[in-house]
Amino acid sequence: MTGSDPRTASSAAPLTGPAAPCWVTLMTRHRETAERFYSEVLGWSLRPGRLGSDFSVAYRGQVPVAGLFAVSSAFQVAVAWTPYFAVEDANVAAARIRERSGTVAVGPLTLGKGRGVLASDRDGASFGLWERTEPSTSPPAPADHAHSWLRLRTRNAFDAAIFYGEVLDWANGRPGSCDVAYEGEEVIVRCEGHPLARISSGAVEAAADPLVRPHWQVQFPVEDLAETVAAAERHGGTLVEDRTGFEGTEVTLRDPDGALFAVTDVRSPA
Repeated sequence: MTGSDPRTASSAAPLTGPAAPCWVTLMTRHRETAERFYSEVLGWSLRPGRLGSDFSVAYRGQVPVAGLFAVSSAFQVAVAWTPYFAVEDANVAAARIRERSGTVAVGPLTLGKGRGVLASDRDGASFGLWERTEPSTSPPAPADHAHSWLRLRTRNAFDAAIFYGEVLDWANGRPGSCDVAYEGEEVIVRCEGHPLARISSGAVEAAADPLVRPHWQVQFPVEDLAETVAAAERHGGTLVEDRTGFEGTEVTLRDPDGALFAVTDVRSPA
């Protein structure tokens, strides 16, 4: 990371818009509660989505930043934030997951203006695929600001980078593709020169602590970290972990329904 001052940190890859490399969605059992919580904590406005009454879209200004989807308690679906990576062909990418010992749980399914897949990698970290089949009408995120970025905590960062690189066709050399760099003990994924995610080793698949098990973590940069944490606690959230290093501070929170997410004063994952 480059520092906690957003004026000096390199911007991360925007996760919204027609050419975005990724989109993030919250699976929750109580959508209205989640809407109130995230609007108060992160300053979002929520609007009905086009996927039915159980789906809403979070906006910052006029830019869509995340999706919230309500699932019935009858379904065995984890309450969690999940990244959905853009792919050209969901069928091809789903087949690559299976070929590499990952698991495809749902899809490909036609949803709105695209086709979606819910899957997990071979260490059990959940993620999704998204194939856009119609042009986007939403404005892209500003080029100098990302509303969220990602970190994969996994058993072995090198192995995970190979898995995702092959499934998502990273580092293919074509214009607009994402690049993978091994920096120190971590892997940094960049899309068109902007950091999208970092991948770190050390997760333990059988660990009781969900922070130690392999998982994708969605991180939201905020202007006032202390006030964000206080707002989360006022509205039913819980502080789970506080990590402060030379690069800045990262706080893991649990929302009222149990979904984990992070807020940070760092503007970029690299």
